[in-house]
Amino acid sequence: MVSSQPRKQRKALAEAPGHVRRKQVASHLSEDLLLKYNRRSLSVIKGDEVKILRGGRKGKTGKVLRVDTKARKIVIEGITHKKADGTDVALPVDPSNVLITRLNLEDKRRRAKLGEKEEPKKAKKAAKSAEPTEKPAKAEPANPVVSSKESEAKAAEKTEEVTA
Repeated sequence: MVSSQPRKQRKALAEAPGHVRRKQVASHLSEDLLLKYNRRSLSVIKGDEVKILRGGRKGKTGKVLRVDTKARKIVIEGITHKKADGTDVALPVDPSNVLITRLNLEDKRRRAKLGEKEEPKKAKKAAKSAEPTEKPAKAEPANPVVSSKESEAKAAEKTEEVTA
């Protein structure tokens, strides 16, 4: 967003396209995940396990059942609200109020994305340790130039072998 005017900020948020809204449904990673993947936050997807940090249900954990990108909310397993008629209804939670404690890594693109952040440090170390210490031997040319004396000597050897 370019403007600092509040009305333009609200308008940009309300009219954001889907690919931008998806990125806005993101949460911080727990400390162990932060250290493991070397990043602070990640988009929340169905199947992630989260812990609520703010509100009346603070401290509760559960699995993400649904992500509503249009409303920018997530629905967590076990977090419900009781209606006046006694039925339980899922309570949408803002993703900024939760902490991701376990990731759903079934998606290969998500695994690759996390691997890219982790790989450069390990790749450098692996490349250094995998470097060969011996230089490979030089291969002989396919058509070596042979002097006439050498070719005569080889021919004489062959004739001796044949006669013997």
